[in-house]
Order: sequence, then C-alpha cells, then structure tokens
Amino acid sequence: MPRRTATLLTSALLLITMFCVGALINVPYAEMSPGPTVNTLGEHDGDPVLNVKDKPGRDGRPEEYDTSGHLNMTTVRVTGAEYRMTLFGALSGWVRHDSLVVPHETLYPDDKSAKEVDQENAEEFTASQESAKAAALKELNVPVSTHVLVGSVEKGAPAHKRLHAGDVITAVDGTPVGRPESVGKLVTQHKPGEKVTFTVIPAAKAKAAQKKGKKPSSKDAEKITVGTKKAADDGRAVVGIQPAVGHTFPFDVDIKLADIGGPSAGLMFALGIVDKLTPTDLTGGKFVAGTGTIDDTGKVGEIGGIQMKSVGARNKGAEYFLTPAGNCATAAKDKPDGLTLVKTSTMDDALSSLKKIRSGKTDELTQCKAH
Repeated sequence: MPRRTATLLTSALLLITMFCVGALINVPYAEMSPGPTVNTLGEHDGDPVLNVKDKPGRDGRPEEYDTSGHLNMTTVRVTGAEYRMTLFGALSGWVRHDSLVVPHETLYPDDKSAKEVDQENAEEFTASQESAKAAALKELNVPVSTHVLVGSVEKGAPAHKRLHAGDVITAVDGTPVGRPESVGKLVTQHKPGEKVTFTVIPAAKAKAAQKKGKKPSSKDAEKITVGTKKAADDGRAVVGIQPAVGHTFPFDVDIKLADIGGPSAGLMFALGIVDKLTPTDLTGGKFVAGTGTIDDTGKVGEIGGIQMKSVGARNKGAEYFLTPAGNCATAAKDKPDGLTLVKTSTMDDALSSLKKIRSGKTDELTQCKAH
C-alpha cells in the first residue's frame, strides 16, 4: 500500500475513533440554553399571566387598565438531572453562542435529589410572586400587611411533616412573633432535644383568607409541638424550618404560569402588575424584556444564566433588556446584536428606564458595560 494512502487511511481511522469516543464518553457537565420568554402583560396557554381580582373600581368592577407592548420575563432551559452529556456534546456547547456548558453539580448539587431541586425551584418561584405583588402594591401606595410563615421545611428534620411551607406562625411557646428572625431566637432558647410549641394557621386556611383579601384568622390557629435537634455548625437547637415573610393583600392578583421555577421573574411580574393597575402605559408599545429577583422593598437581585436569557429575549424580538446591576458586566461581554442592556438596581430604576423608553429618550438610559 502506498505510503500516502496508508497515511490517509490511518488519519481517517483516528478521526472516526475520536468521533466515536467523543460521542460515547460521558462528562460531568450540563447544558443551559435560552428558554421560553413570556409577556407578563399577555396570555399564556389561553389564560392571562396576570389577573387582578376583586379590586373595586369606580363602577364596582376590578380596576384594571389596558396595556400595550411587552414586559417579558425570561427563562433558561437546562438539561435534566439524569441527562449525561458526552464529550462531543460538551465541545459543541462550548463553541455555540446560544448555549452554556456548566458543571453538572452547579444545577444539581450532589447532596440534593432532582426532586428536591425541583421543589426548591417551585418554592422560590412562589416566593418571588409574593414579593413581586408586595413590591408593586407598595409602589402604588396600596397598604400591604405582613406576617411570619414557614418558608421551607428541611427533609428529615424534626419539623418535617409537622409544619408545612405556607403555614402562618403566630407564636412560639406562646410568645407572639412578628418577624422571621424572632422565630429562630425563641427556638434557640431551648436545648437540643427539647420540644417547642408553635401556634400556626395551616397554609390552606391562610391562603383561603388571603384570596379574599383578609388576614389569616386566629380562630383557625392550632398548636403543634415539634422536637429540636443540634445544629451541625454551632450546636444550637433547631427544628429544621426557614421562616419567611408572608403578605396579606387587599385584593387578589393571580399569577398563572406553569412549569416555571426559581425567583428570577420577580422584577417583570412586579412591573406587569404596576402596568395593569395604572393608567400609564409603561412600555409605550415597545418590546421590553428583563429578569431579576425582587424583594418587598423593590430591590432587584442578580440571577443565573443571564447570557442565555438575553439571547432568548432578543430571539423573541426584545429591543431592551432590564438587567440586574450585579449581572451587567457578564451580560455585556456577550450582548446580542440589537439589544440594549439597561442596568437595573431597583424597581424605581426600572420604572424610570421605562419612562425614558416610551418617551424616546433612550440615549439617557444607563446601559450595562463590560469591565
């Protein structure tokens, strides 16, 4: 066999072998890519994403104003917990603009099952909706009352199956509580192994009252005794719950969006609510998308997957993207063409930017810059 032919044949065999190896060998990585983006002012699967109920207007009907344009929340699509990426798939993802390859444990920590991760994402999504409602209504000077509730329960902890996420905590050992940190202080007065008595209003009854714009009723409260265990870090007594702040709104704002997890849609939900409850058309018909967590005070927090979210927003048609200040530098390093990244630290920042966008003063926007 001529040397040249043998060399070409050997090279071809090596290439085929490398391709097969790359297609068969699994690597500990997962992939993130642009997910669905949904207009909070519109409908999803035939239902309004935001629906204001029982807010009396001048004619006795819910007071809700017409809107235009887009205020799109954005998502990231990730490979499942059981998916095993091949070396070839990882290499392909690393060179693509619309994909991000990350260590598998970043999305699915080794100490948590896929079900636990999904549950955490669902709880964060629910909490983000409540914070969005609170931030929006406070922006509109609508009174919002607060209470302490069970934010989450640690699996296998003394409180597991005794207390549940959403239960309203009114007292610990008979002492009324008005702030989440008060719960921990009262529990840690015990020694590990001792019991704590919680006075709680079950989540179902609390939600039923809130749907009617009423505070959870003390007549629905019940006492539940829970054991304690020693905390791994400092030996203090704990029951295995994370207290959180709950809200009672004077009317119901229903957010309907299935199969979405995590807290990153908070900002866009809050803006959508404000838009629907004010005569001012916040977007002026423009296509604005964005992301960011939000707390009760309107502070916007950074999120994960910012590059994939900006790509997804631009692919959908967005011209402007409200970007958490903490994500600005990363987002600006790989900005999609035609998309303006608007630096956003607070709810007021976002509303100010929207005013500039609808009035055509876009040269005054504070844009994200890569450091």
